[in-house]
Amino acid sequence: MADFGSECPADIVGIRTKAAWDDAALLGAVRDHALPAMLERGPVRAWLVDDTGLPKKGRLSVGVARQYCGQLGKRENCQVAVTLSVATGHAGLPVAYRLYLPEAWAADPARRATAGVPEEVGFATKPEIALDQIRQALADGVPPGVAVTDAGYGDDTDFRDGVTALRLAYVAGIQGTTSLWPPGTGPLPAAPRGGRGRPPKRLRRDPGRQPLAAGKLAAGLPADAWRTVAWREGTAGELASRFAAVRVRPAHGDTARTEPRPEEWFLAEWPEGEEEPTKYWLSTLSGTVPLEELVATAKLRWRIERDFEELKQELGLGHFEGRGWRGFHHHASLCVAAYAFLAAERCRFSPPGWRPRLRTPERPAGYRPRGSSRAPGAAQPGLDRDPAPAPGRRADAAPAALPLLPASFPASAHSPQVMTL
Repeated sequence: MADFGSECPADIVGIRTKAAWDDAALLGAVRDHALPAMLERGPVRAWLVDDTGLPKKGRLSVGVARQYCGQLGKRENCQVAVTLSVATGHAGLPVAYRLYLPEAWAADPARRATAGVPEEVGFATKPEIALDQIRQALADGVPPGVAVTDAGYGDDTDFRDGVTALRLAYVAGIQGTTSLWPPGTGPLPAAPRGGRGRPPKRLRRDPGRQPLAAGKLAAGLPADAWRTVAWREGTAGELASRFAAVRVRPAHGDTARTEPRPEEWFLAEWPEGEEEPTKYWLSTLSGTVPLEELVATAKLRWRIERDFEELKQELGLGHFEGRGWRGFHHHASLCVAAYAFLAAERCRFSPPGWRPRLRTPERPAGYRPRGSSRAPGAAQPGLDRDPAPAPGRRADAAPAALPLLPASFPASAHSPQVMTL
């Protein structure tokens, strides 16, 4: 699927680490191979934005730094790659994968040269890298979907504004501290002109008109705002929780604006048994979208998590031991190519909605589990080595003679026939 060039090394290690082939071209060919099979099962529902952490020792591997690693759930020495995947209702496929280069690395000429970081690659935040990936996917003609991401990207107002500017809707996770204007409220208009000079244009707040944190807003919603919604079948049954959705305005930076931000959905999850809501999202989906669709779209992030779990555990994404920029991306591209082949085959050969359901066999009459107290205590002659004792024999009776030779074996004058124990 890729042209490795006339100077391509003969060994696979050289292809992964040294050959000057284009990762974007390979991922494009992979997408063209797998996406038609995925689309046979249903349309693209979402573009999933995320990053994946790869634990790493030392300080010479390209981009390695002490930063948050999702695989470990804490700050640790690792590399982090920003990813974009397309997801249908049945499968997901990574279409972009780029290493996040921390600012300390981007500003270190010696380490850049050692790791072979291209000159055109400078420092960019993860949301900026993600926006570039989305722009490139649109330019490549990838079927569009709703941008779905977690709070690591959704809390970035510039990222959300950038997605909107590209004419894509989003469902973006946010922190409970994100400030929002409750339903029906918003910032004050600009102050009246007070004499000479230009009239004020910026929005205002006052002590009696302030936004609320997302967590506080959700906790204050009335009881009838919460509904139980199921979004998919899990391995142990239907997945469901309690959700509420209301129309709000994001409040970040609105005092520097001349017009309030448009209303959008604020979605909150409050699982049964929890003392307070646990997750929050903002969404620019249509104002008439059903709550069930809003929840199902927000929960589609599970697919990218599963995809990268399989990429790491089954296809070796996290097993690259090189240190260079080119090798890091070549290794990931080849892993994605293998994963795309498997995803396409699953879509082609697994019937829609098919799931193996094994029939539980019926228990035979009189069945008693091994070790059951209801099992009979009598010996089983067909299984025991020695015959069962005759009925009525006392427990303290002298043991019977035990023959050492078969009854058919001829006895000699020099050998006893029995031996009493």
